[in-house]
Amino acid sequence: MLADVPFPAWTPHPDVWLLVAAIAAGYAVAIQRLGPRLAPTGTAVVTRFQITTFSAGLLALWVASDWPIHDIAERYFFWVHMVQHTTYAIIAAPLLLMGTPAWLARWLLTPRWLLHTVRYLSRLIPATIIFNVVIIVTHIPVVVNASLHHALLHFGIHALIVVSSLIVWMPLLSPLPEVPRLQPLARMLFLFLQSIVPTVPASFLTFGDRPLYSFYETVPRLWGLSALDDMRFAGLIMKLLVGFSLWITITVIFFRWYNAEQTGPPARRVSRDLDRELMELQQQ
Repeated sequence: MLADVPFPAWTPHPDVWLLVAAIAAGYAVAIQRLGPRLAPTGTAVVTRFQITTFSAGLLALWVASDWPIHDIAERYFFWVHMVQHTTYAIIAAPLLLMGTPAWLARWLLTPRWLLHTVRYLSRLIPATIIFNVVIIVTHIPVVVNASLHHALLHFGIHALIVVSSLIVWMPLLSPLPEVPRLQPLARMLFLFLQSIVPTVPASFLTFGDRPLYSFYETVPRLWGLSALDDMRFAGLIMKLLVGFSLWITITVIFFRWYNAEQTGPPARRVSRDLDRELMELQQQ
């Protein structure tokens, strides 16, 4: 029988607190100092909607990186590791992007080469490749095992997931006209393509007959869950959380697009770009 161990005691993570505080402080300073100069005349520097979504994204980033999720993911369970990465990619990244005003995004991408790079990577094919390559690389056993033994590499992988997720969400939520969003049909295709490759590692995890990650075979068994069951649970979480989120988004886009097309020519001209509602909300 597997030995059970106590729930991990609270452990401070000052590096996480400092990073989250630095991002929050940078956002606040930018709004106070840069916003009045860079925001278009006659528009709000930042809206309540943007502040709320950015704060929610930062909260998700903090919760996924701090105790107890971080400690359980690093010491006991791969499935919690999966929840952590999914939170970065599916929750934190889009919320942070929605909370970024256009003038701030433009300032952050001030170097011309950086703006051109982001604009290129945010197209349908490059963004699809980035998403799927990151999914595959971050689930290779040697990478996972190494990251759990080396804190700097682990941080680098988390940073890679967050940054790549921001790029992947740009075709749907870009605040900049210089980095245009995809049209509804292209968005649905884009999200469908993102839903295919994650099923491959998810299937290996869910239906595997032995643990893929040696690190989790050596850790104490919290709650008595075996390493094999832990891996299978992680596969189910990956398949359900990522797949469900993407297909829900596809469904919402489809029905909004369909309803806009059925409302008649005058209304279609107003509603053809389904971003209009979100953009107006951001500008209120």
